[in-house]
Amino acid sequence: MEKFTIIIVGHGKLATELLNGLNGSAISRVIPWTGQNTPKSDRYMVVHAGSGRELSDVIEFCAATAFTLLDLSTGESRFPATISFPVVICPNVNMQMLSFMAMVKQSAKYFQGQDIEITESHQASKSTRPGTAVHLAKSLGVPESRIRSVRDPKEQNEVLQIPSSFLDRHAYHEIVIKNPEVSIRLETKVLGKSAYASGLARVVEIVAKSDPVPGYHDIVDLLIDDK
Repeated sequence: MEKFTIIIVGHGKLATELLNGLNGSAISRVIPWTGQNTPKSDRYMVVHAGSGRELSDVIEFCAATAFTLLDLSTGESRFPATISFPVVICPNVNMQMLSFMAMVKQSAKYFQGQDIEITESHQASKSTRPGTAVHLAKSLGVPESRIRSVRDPKEQNEVLQIPSSFLDRHAYHEIVIKNPEVSIRLETKVLGKSAYASGLARVVEIVAKSDPVPGYHDIVDLLIDDK
């Protein structure tokens, strides 16, 4: 398998975690983004795990090199309508969650026309768009405006049963599909630190194998095609 140098764009907790812990069979080394002066001699994948402040420079860099960009910013990033290099949108990089999202997307056709409710909960400090919930809603044909977001620690603990020790770092998603006779409930809980580095290593392998063409791609679709 071809190996890539992975450039990490960002300065927050996620970017730091990836810089310190990312490795895998398709990865030769991991380096921080240093701007457009980054040498172009290696074969790169660029991972955008930042706030978006550097995105315009990253887009210009990838446009000049045709390197693949993995966007981990949960849909907050502003991209042009058309793009000249591959962009893989990754609302989540936890492999169990990606597998769940793939299952939901493939099964959605069986529940058309039914009443579907989506609830998501994250730590109270989360202010960014809930990318996984938005992806689930899109797959199921539910308007984003109908996603219920919970940020109240009391409700998280007492109603959603999030242990007190994980109120400051968790990700909860619930899908309820109903008709007058039957109710189906699907729930996911990620408590504490998720396996972002190992998950992203697998994402890099999937992207390397699929060799996407220029344009926008959904990591869930690439995962489905990989199976």
